[in-house]
Amino acid sequence: MIQTDILIIGAGPTGLFTVFEAGLLKLRCHLIDALPQPGGQCSEIYPKKPIYDIPAYPEILAGDLTDKLMEQIKQFEPGFTLGERADTIEKQDDGTFIVTTNKGTKHQAPVVAIAGGLGSFEPRKPPIPNISNFEDKGVEYMIKEPELYRDKDVVIAGGGDSALDWSIFLTDVARSVTLIHRRNEFRGALDSVDKVQELKDEGKLMLITPAEVKGIIGDDKVEGVLVEQKDKEPFTLPCEHFIPLFGLSPKLGPIANWGLEIEKNAIKVNNALDYQTNVEGIYAIGDVNTYPGKLKLILCGFHEATLMCQSAFQRIYPDKKYVMKYTTVGGVDGFDGTRKEAPKAVVKAIN
Repeated sequence: MIQTDILIIGAGPTGLFTVFEAGLLKLRCHLIDALPQPGGQCSEIYPKKPIYDIPAYPEILAGDLTDKLMEQIKQFEPGFTLGERADTIEKQDDGTFIVTTNKGTKHQAPVVAIAGGLGSFEPRKPPIPNISNFEDKGVEYMIKEPELYRDKDVVIAGGGDSALDWSIFLTDVARSVTLIHRRNEFRGALDSVDKVQELKDEGKLMLITPAEVKGIIGDDKVEGVLVEQKDKEPFTLPCEHFIPLFGLSPKLGPIANWGLEIEKNAIKVNNALDYQTNVEGIYAIGDVNTYPGKLKLILCGFHEATLMCQSAFQRIYPDKKYVMKYTTVGGVDGFDGTRKEAPKAVVKAIN
């Protein structure tokens, strides 16, 4: 049983910043996320996409924002359960909650903060009739361990940042990489498109467009894919791995069955006070919540996380009064023994 003060469901930007605000209140946090790394969509879908509305950053890449947030919360030593989805929640007689993941990992906390962005992410699967027969047998919808493709023949399908970035990366790992897209145009970072063009010209990557994978060849594992290319006869392309990268589809998933008030696939909260749901002790912050005037912006999630932590402190320590201190005055004391503070003023007499 993993025990903590605030159990955060979702390790995207809002969930990560919650760790910092909670840390200032001496509250420990543990985060659960179905994705294999922190950062949510910023890490999984568009790490190289620039964001322009983060205060003090005229422009910052989504992946870099995740790195900065991880650096900011390091001294508060958060725990992570990654690659697992929060499945069930049970309220105990003492008012705490036990949240169990799809892999059976149990967590207990007096406060649960749902910061799941748009919900749990499930891969968008191409309409290939037999594709489910080859899942985990050569078909993967996201790349968790690049070494799996060492010296293998890999076919990637897709036209966005993920397809471009992984095609580039795997050229130094796999024996061969083929990128297939149904259009000639790609929707991704220009430098990634240019790099793919360069690798193609150098013969390090095969590019097939406009084309689609229509079938998978093999018995117990992937042995090849059936490709249909415009104005050409269908053909079989031998490979050991087929990776369709068509993005992730957000769904509330099991959270929708937790007895929370839902409106248009979002969780209703009390925005007049603390972003608490209709279940006392369960909060929802970031894109996963809804209230009158809601804006789905990262900076709004940061604001909601800050107010939520104040309410969580009062719930955990009802007899304590917290007096807010500005970090510029009080500094920041980490759970790891580190301290950040402004330089002390030098006192010197003038003769």
